[in-house]
Amino acid sequence: MSDTQNKGLIARFLAASPDSVGKTIIVAVAVCLVASMIVSAAAVSLRPVQEANKLKDKQVNILQVAGVYEPGINVGEAFAAFEPQVLELESGAFTDQFDAATFDDLAAASDPELSVALADDPAGIGRKAKYRVIYLLRDDAGGLDKVILPIHGYGLWSTLYGFIALEANGNDIYGLQFYQHGETPGLGAEVDNPRWKTLWQGKRLHDDAGNLQITVARSQPAAGADHHIDGLAGATLTTVGVDNLVKFWMGDQGYAPFLAKLQAGEI
Repeated sequence: MSDTQNKGLIARFLAASPDSVGKTIIVAVAVCLVASMIVSAAAVSLRPVQEANKLKDKQVNILQVAGVYEPGINVGEAFAAFEPQVLELESGAFTDQFDAATFDDLAAASDPELSVALADDPAGIGRKAKYRVIYLLRDDAGGLDKVILPIHGYGLWSTLYGFIALEANGNDIYGLQFYQHGETPGLGAEVDNPRWKTLWQGKRLHDDAGNLQITVARSQPAAGADHHIDGLAGATLTTVGVDNLVKFWMGDQGYAPFLAKLQAGEI
């Protein structure tokens, strides 16, 4: 097509009535194309910032559940005190097969080579990664102070993702914190309530005989108060979900082999 013909098309387009169907469609398509290019460019350019914010939020939650977070601190510097380790769940031993700083254990749960399908699945997660990244916090003398373990499982409306912090003995709970969920505001979302999270501190996973007894429920179990966290008022299914996911991850399918090694002084 010649330049003259091109100019003729442009001239006819400009001269067309603003209300014409053809002009309306062309303008709409052009606006959509420009808008999509702007959105795509913004998404690509902002991805590094989003990933950095996601990492910082995770680090803040780990600092908080370990009780070492203070407003205004340098999160990166404070988090450097933690020692990440890739844990093989089945053996309860650390592995150097993966880089703990970059290994994505949640993504690994979708990889058939790095995960297993669950027939017995009280936490409602479908598949379990064979490896998890855990975090060790040592005291000034180099001794183990706390262990931070990632946990997740289904509540009422969503999968809850969080961390549980244990004392060095592998049995006493220091804290629990969820960093992502979609539970009902004012009900299941009360898992974020500082008063409820405080209830976890000092509770024990196992009884003196080594039996897993930790329970989240409205009524206290026979095992006693040392193993009981009061359930959320008006959020029965979220409470059941939290109870299930904590028992799952602290049990044989989760961290039990590691906790046994920890309690035996092998870590």
